[in-house]
Amino acid sequence: MTESGNPSQPTNVNEYTSSHIQVFEGHEAVRRRPGMYIGSAGEHGLHQLVYEVVSYATDEHLAGHADAIDVTITPEGGIRVADNGRGLPVEVEEPTGKSAVELELTELSFGSKPHTGYGVSGGLSGLGLCVVNALSSRLTVEVHRDGHRWTQKYEKGTPVTPLTRNEETSEHGTTITFLPDADIFETTRYSFATLSERLQELAFLNGGLAVSLTDERPERPVRYHHTDGLRDYVARLNPYPPSLVHSPAIAFESENEDETIFVQVAMQWNTWSQGEFRSFANSTRTREGGAHEEGFRTALTDVVNDYARRQRHVSADDEDITAEAVHEGLTAVVSVKLAHPVFEGATRTRLSNPEAEAYVQEVVSKHLTDWLDHHQNEAASIIRHILNAPTGHGRR
Repeated sequence: MTESGNPSQPTNVNEYTSSHIQVFEGHEAVRRRPGMYIGSAGEHGLHQLVYEVVSYATDEHLAGHADAIDVTITPEGGIRVADNGRGLPVEVEEPTGKSAVELELTELSFGSKPHTGYGVSGGLSGLGLCVVNALSSRLTVEVHRDGHRWTQKYEKGTPVTPLTRNEETSEHGTTITFLPDADIFETTRYSFATLSERLQELAFLNGGLAVSLTDERPERPVRYHHTDGLRDYVARLNPYPPSLVHSPAIAFESENEDETIFVQVAMQWNTWSQGEFRSFANSTRTREGGAHEEGFRTALTDVVNDYARRQRHVSADDEDITAEAVHEGLTAVVSVKLAHPVFEGATRTRLSNPEAEAYVQEVVSKHLTDWLDHHQNEAASIIRHILNAPTGHGRR
């Protein structure tokens, strides 16, 4: 088993080419029924456009080719997303005669990226850029790749200029600028606070990725770069140090032997709240939980009971500590990155992969047991806190 590392390894830029794009249908279906692709034509769907483009850039980070994403709200209310990844492929794809960039932006395709560790990061599995283009009144793509800067413009999903090769450059990456179509969306005004919260979340979930947000409506720059990942995230959710049962937060990560599941966990008990649990699959918040949550909760309750009995905090005649007591005052973040995620529903808010449940349970059982055994003072404080919980196994 491989542990504590990048979930994927860099691949050669030539492995990402137009041959990886599979065409299904045109963009008109998206304009007719936007809710099927982004959830709604309201504020949620409007912000989902940004997340889809950012998800493409995050994929580049997971593949080992990008470490920065810059998001800008333009003065006219559009969005510009720039990354320093490989850049969209620009070669012409036969027999269509279209560039790979154009295919990516105009045809509904699935799995457009090659398998480089983790194929998606919470977007529409290859549909995202096409959907954004179809729902924008204007979109411009700028690619730095193959020694040149390339540009192309679109209106309502249709190209209005050819892909043009411009000056030579040694840079690499993709910049997409779009203006959401006011004829489709109920509102086209972006919320800085909403975007800021989600982008900071992505920075927490993807250690080493620097994410910036700038609002040019007036200018309001924000930059997120969290080197301690989920432990930093838990610290943000637990803002009152005097209430902490232990510090710092417990944090661990592990990748399975096949390199198809990467698990990250951070957790910390406090006395000021009932607790908060957040789970993610491929950087998307799974608000309805699913397999990874079940694996975490099962392992957590089992480990706490086992440790409490081994250390004689609970006698052999006592009933098990309840799951409700274990979770009292617990702030936890669980993130899984999967090569082949299976979500329930179009909104992708519940993870179904049974292998995720089994592996998360295995990882939590191993690492949390090890942490408790090596931090006996903190572990004793945690057990006392749990046993004194209002929902707990008696008061001691």
